[in-house]
Amino acid sequence: MSSQSNSQLMAQAREVIPGGVNSPVRAFGPVGIEPRFIDRAAGSHIWDVEGKEYIDYVGSWGPLIHGHAYPPVVEAVRQAAGRGTSFGAPTAAEVELAQLVCERVASVQMVRLVNSGTEATMTAVRLARAFTGRSRIIKFTGGYHGHADTFLVKAGSGAATLGTPTSPGIPREVVADTLTAEFNNLEAVGRLFKIHSAQIAAVIVEPVCGNAGVIPPADGFLQGLRDLTAQHAAVLIFDEVMTGFRLGPSGAQGLFGINPDLTTFGKIIGGGLPIGAVGGAAEIMKQLAPVGPVYQAGTLSGNPIAVAAGLATLRALNEEVYTKLESLASRLENGFKNNLAKLSLPFQFQRVGSMACLFFTEQPVGNYAQASSSDTERFAVYFRAMLEQGIYLPPSQFEAFFISAAHTLEDIDRTVDANFAALQADG
Repeated sequence: MSSQSNSQLMAQAREVIPGGVNSPVRAFGPVGIEPRFIDRAAGSHIWDVEGKEYIDYVGSWGPLIHGHAYPPVVEAVRQAAGRGTSFGAPTAAEVELAQLVCERVASVQMVRLVNSGTEATMTAVRLARAFTGRSRIIKFTGGYHGHADTFLVKAGSGAATLGTPTSPGIPREVVADTLTAEFNNLEAVGRLFKIHSAQIAAVIVEPVCGNAGVIPPADGFLQGLRDLTAQHAAVLIFDEVMTGFRLGPSGAQGLFGINPDLTTFGKIIGGGLPIGAVGGAAEIMKQLAPVGPVYQAGTLSGNPIAVAAGLATLRALNEEVYTKLESLASRLENGFKNNLAKLSLPFQFQRVGSMACLFFTEQPVGNYAQASSSDTERFAVYFRAMLEQGIYLPPSQFEAFFISAAHTLEDIDRTVDANFAALQADG
């Protein structure tokens, strides 16, 4: 525990870090309070620098599917660090991680490890453009694929939270080839293909939108994207940075039975350390240097410590873990929905697997326009009430929260009780 308070640390941070944080959504601005500086964590709980304990549903924004300080990951990191933190040369563990991804995800024949989800999506689009010889891509309103210039058009995640879905600093010509459609609107995608078919290199999509809250795909939507891209010889990219290995052993594509051409990974494949990956059909992946002409490189790509953490995380994911996650998440969902019914509140609790979100809106949410109708002031009141009761949620209406295998029945039931009280808070 630090001798300084959260407020004292934030005041110091603002002097040396823009906004006091190194990622915008951590700033807590949308919920009207200052962020908590986390001192330590174990399992499903975290402690801030003032010693207050919370049940954590952020989980480092998704990677910690086994919980904080998971012993096999800690030990794998310790052993890897003891052998050296970085080599700038190939390692056997990189091969093992790539093999494991290929074994578990049917659409993936080859993998390139990178340093982040943003790098992975950048590389996927570059590959698609090179493979097809076309320049345009389709993304979905509210979809977030990292902070590369190409993607910051009608983006979700922190950009949506801060009300700046298109960032300054991006030349107009850079995004001229980025087309947008509404998530779950297959007809809109079809119209774009009808107009621009000869120029569209790829469609990139979060198969479960997790950066505008949690929005599941409508029946037939993902299959429709698969059919349209195949019909027009475009590349279908699933951004599974968030959903990969969280929604099942093969991610969202395994859950919904759709094989994309390329998939981007992150978060869980690094077990809480910085990593990303792009994988897919060999004929596309072989466009990458050194075997092909598409250049991509990274000094720390395949970092041995991150790879070790990822291997330990993936190896521990089995049917028992996924069954437990579904049981815990279902219990939480039932508790939240029962609370809404008891209080006659028309809010929407949406969940896919161990990802969930409570939308403060009366209508079911199937796209970003519907998500953006949510009452963000009401969410801020709710967030503060939950935090006061020791429940740590993402500080944004437009983010998913995550259940881990480290959560207990007691955690879930405490959270449901806190939810009932917080829903009655009036600010």
